[in-house]
Amino acid sequence: MAPGKEKKPVAVPRPSASVLVVSPNNQILLLQRVRQSSAFPSAHVFPGGNVSASHDGDMPPPESPDRHVDNEIYRMAAVRETFEESGILLARNNGFGRLLEVPETEREEGRKLVHGNKMPFPKWLAQKGGRADVEGLIPFTRWVTPTNVPKRFTTQMYLYFLPTLNSTAITEATANDDEAEVRIPVPTTDGGLEHTTARFLPASVWLRLAQEGRIILFPPQFFLLHQVAQHFDNLPSPTAYGSISREHLPREELEARRKRLQDFVQTGDPPWTEKCISPTALPPRDGKMRADGRAVLGLNKPGPELEAAKLGRKGVAEQCVLVEFKKEGPRKLAVISREEALGATAKL
Repeated sequence: MAPGKEKKPVAVPRPSASVLVVSPNNQILLLQRVRQSSAFPSAHVFPGGNVSASHDGDMPPPESPDRHVDNEIYRMAAVRETFEESGILLARNNGFGRLLEVPETEREEGRKLVHGNKMPFPKWLAQKGGRADVEGLIPFTRWVTPTNVPKRFTTQMYLYFLPTLNSTAITEATANDDEAEVRIPVPTTDGGLEHTTARFLPASVWLRLAQEGRIILFPPQFFLLHQVAQHFDNLPSPTAYGSISREHLPREELEARRKRLQDFVQTGDPPWTEKCISPTALPPRDGKMRADGRAVLGLNKPGPELEAAKLGRKGVAEQCVLVEFKKEGPRKLAVISREEALGATAKL
């Protein structure tokens, strides 16, 4: 550190929530952030954002380990942010328990009211005869921003499965079965406030687009999409993202693939529902930089706040993310084994 310069204090992670919304055809929703955004500019991201006390409730204080644990406040934030950013309501009808349907004009009015803090989100939902489907959210890792970044977040990630349909594309969204009365709205942007596009695509397609340099994905999004692709896209090898089939899948197969993913997130030590990941740049293998210039991000550490709490929280030991950090954002991402990245003798 240069003489006379004080080390900047580590930023306190802000509580946030994000959702991998799964379409009726097992595709994943991503939104492209505006170029002027203060977080992840121009990148494709899952819907999500900061917890809001006025809409979602009060979080435990920064010094509390409970601040980094899944709870109803994070879940309400996840549902609210998905609605604000894409127009899709992860909510249930109070009378019948089906997904809540709200006419488009009322949905758009509601997005503006909630985003502008003119009405609490739970109150708006109640006026429409519904409630946030917090029970339908499945935890799928927590990510804590590394300490070298000025804006830090403790982000609870979730999976949410929209109901499968017999044979209808997401853009048409009707069906001739028990869910026929439920119309899944096509995702739309928030009018350019924070996002410029909103679209469902297979997980493998998003990954391929990122590897081809056509979109920007940050390591958490790339890593989680990689995990989803293993269960949804019937790949011949883990990273063969370009080889997925375009054929129509019957509802039974869609449901079977969902069950495989749901079973997967319950596995591990800790299970994927409880994993906490703070990406850490690892030293080069044998002291030599990679020829391709990419950094190796270890995913096994939970971040200093949780390490200090000594709760035993940890991330993923077996896999790493390769990434080249460019001015416009991360490039050349890949998920590989820790042994492949660092060698068989690498310490965790």
